[in-house]
Amino acid sequence: MSQLEIKNGHVMQKRQLGTTDIQVTELCLGTMTWGEQNTEAEAHQQLDFALDAGINFIDTAEMYPVPPKAETQGRTEQYLGTWIAKRGRRDDFILATKVAGPGDWMTHIRNGPQLTADHIQQALDSSLKRLQTDYIDLYQIHWPARPTNFFGRLGYEHDDVETTPLEETLLALKTQLESGKIRHYGLSNETPWGTMKVLALADKLGMPRPVSVQNPYNLLNRTYEIGMAEVSHREQVGLLAYSPMAFGMLSGKYLNGQRPENGRITLFSRFTRYTSEQSEAAITRYVALANDIGLSPAQLALAFVTQQGFVTSNIIGATTMAQLEENIRSVDVILSSDVLAEIEVIHKAIPNPAP
Repeated sequence: MSQLEIKNGHVMQKRQLGTTDIQVTELCLGTMTWGEQNTEAEAHQQLDFALDAGINFIDTAEMYPVPPKAETQGRTEQYLGTWIAKRGRRDDFILATKVAGPGDWMTHIRNGPQLTADHIQQALDSSLKRLQTDYIDLYQIHWPARPTNFFGRLGYEHDDVETTPLEETLLALKTQLESGKIRHYGLSNETPWGTMKVLALADKLGMPRPVSVQNPYNLLNRTYEIGMAEVSHREQVGLLAYSPMAFGMLSGKYLNGQRPENGRITLFSRFTRYTSEQSEAAITRYVALANDIGLSPAQLALAFVTQQGFVTSNIIGATTMAQLEENIRSVDVILSSDVLAEIEVIHKAIPNPAP
């Protein structure tokens, strides 16, 4: 058996978004570096290249770019909006954005965002204005209002703090669905309990169900498989996988203390989610495996994510055109059962070092 198979030609496959009639490509273009690490011209170049390569799915958020700060907030959506205005290609792709959840590190957005009807209305109208469009295909709750285990927290610690009830948030989304400003909604940084609760509440409220969950998923963080993968399959609410490259760590470029110029981990020391000793040990082994089978480490990491049955789309991000091209070429790779078995050996030895 060959170590890997290369697809003939360069065909971007499409997958159904939830139970909708929308078909999204297996790769989605992420945008969170635009306005911080990437200029407007570079953002537009990425969009042109991605759409020409067959990608029909773009993901952004009101809080982007990262790291989040008042001076740059909304710039990513603005760059996408100027491209839409310039190219006139709004109907050529599925547009996803997000409303920010609460957090004391987000006071520069509406004096601290909340998932209430008022905040959702303001957030959506502001996003539409920046994006220079009158509808969003997929509007996502960026993270839950309640404190739970996301953004690097593996274990759950209960906290009874009062937050916006899920029902209130869903009714606000129902209003926006009925207005036509959003076509579908999704969840992000969500847990099995939260996802099942939203599904049940949507049925109770007589409104459409969420169509996706955008959570982290990569070779260093496969926690989605534990409780969420079954939910995705059985409830038809697929994963939009973010950080498939673990902030670029899985490229191997940061190994042995290297800090390449303009790398995100180099520029922003606050991003420590993927930089533990265990992560470094796992990355070393995944990079060696990629080298053994004649793949770039990035293509191994991305192909692994795209190949999962519960994944609707794999959100790639790049700061250079060379990275973007390499990432897109990962769709030409199908990992064989032998390679997947090798990945499992590493995973069992060093499981989920970077939740």
